[in-house]
Amino acid sequence: MTPDLAVNICRKAVQTVLLCSAPMLLAGLIIGLLVSIFQAATQINEQTLTFVPKIVAVFITLLIFAPWIIRVMTAFTLGLFEMLAAL
Repeated sequence: MTPDLAVNICRKAVQTVLLCSAPMLLAGLIIGLLVSIFQAATQINEQTLTFVPKIVAVFITLLIFAPWIIRVMTAFTLGLFEMLAAL
């Protein structure tokens, strides 16, 4: 295994992780921003108010995107096995 191949595998792994986690991170970011705007407008400074909507949004997003994430991860894993078998 050459260093170029190892770097290429690591690059693809990082891209896959970022691609799979992006929907949940974006949902948490958007909900967090909306809750922060709501708290600033109403001057409610309850700490638990920020966590519950984020957790619910991330969980729902995970349920919606789970089939797509599984397909992406399966494609990456199969490509990795095919690449290692060709060595």
